[in-house]
Amino acid sequence: MDFLDPNKLEDTVADSANMDAVEKAQMEGQVAELQTRLDDEADPEKKAGLQLELARNLAQLERGEQAWPIAKQAFEHYLQQENWEAAAECCNVLYLSDQEGSLGALGQGVWLAVTYPIEPEITVELLHHIIDDTPDDSDGAAVAAATAAFVVDVRTKDHPRREDMLFFTQQMLGKVARRHSDIKDQAQFNYWIEKLELDQPDKFLVRLRNIVDVLVQEDWWFDRDELRARIPED
Repeated sequence: MDFLDPNKLEDTVADSANMDAVEKAQMEGQVAELQTRLDDEADPEKKAGLQLELARNLAQLERGEQAWPIAKQAFEHYLQQENWEAAAECCNVLYLSDQEGSLGALGQGVWLAVTYPIEPEITVELLHHIIDDTPDDSDGAAVAAATAAFVVDVRTKDHPRREDMLFFTQQMLGKVARRHSDIKDQAQFNYWIEKLELDQPDKFLVRLRNIVDVLVQEDWWFDRDELRARIPED
C-alpha cells in the first residue's frame, strides 16, 4: 500500500451537503413528481425503485423523518427479492435520513455490502460513513478504510474505473492514518499498517464484524446465519 498525503489531494469524498435555492427547488419538484408516480404505480419492483429514489431525495432535503419509512419499505421489498445491492442502497439512505435507527441501518448495509459482491462504490460509500462517525483516534475508521481498499482491489479486476477507485480508497487510508496517528510519510504509513494489521484481511474483517455488531446491537432486520448458509461455496 502507498501512502497518499491528504494535504496534497483534492477532497473528493463527498459533495457539499449544502444546496442553493435553485437546486432545492428542483429537488422539491422531483419529490412531487416521484410521489405522483409512486401513487399510480402498482408493480412492486417499479414501486420499490421509486420509493428508493424518493427517499434519497427527501434525505438530501433533510426531510429524514419522511424518508425513513419510504426507504424501509423499499428495503423490505429488496430483501425479499434478494436484491442485495438495492437493499444496501436503501440502508445508505436510511443512514442519511439521520433518524434513531440510522446507525443500525448503516451496520446492516455494511454487512450486506461486504458479504455480497455488489457494486464496490456502494460498499465504499457505506464504509466511509463509519469513518465519518468515529473519533479521530478510533481504530474503527482504520478498519473501515482498509476494508474499502480490500473490497475495491478484489471486486474491480476488470472494472473500467479500477485505478480511480483504488486511488480513492488509498486516499481514504491516507487521511485516516494522518488523523489517527499523524502519519506523514511512507515509512510511518507502512509501520502503521503493520501495527494495526490492516494488511491482513482475515484479521481486520473480524474487527469490522465487531464494529457492525456495535452499530446494529440486537435490531437485525434479517437472519445473518441463514443468509450466510445460502451463499454458494467457491
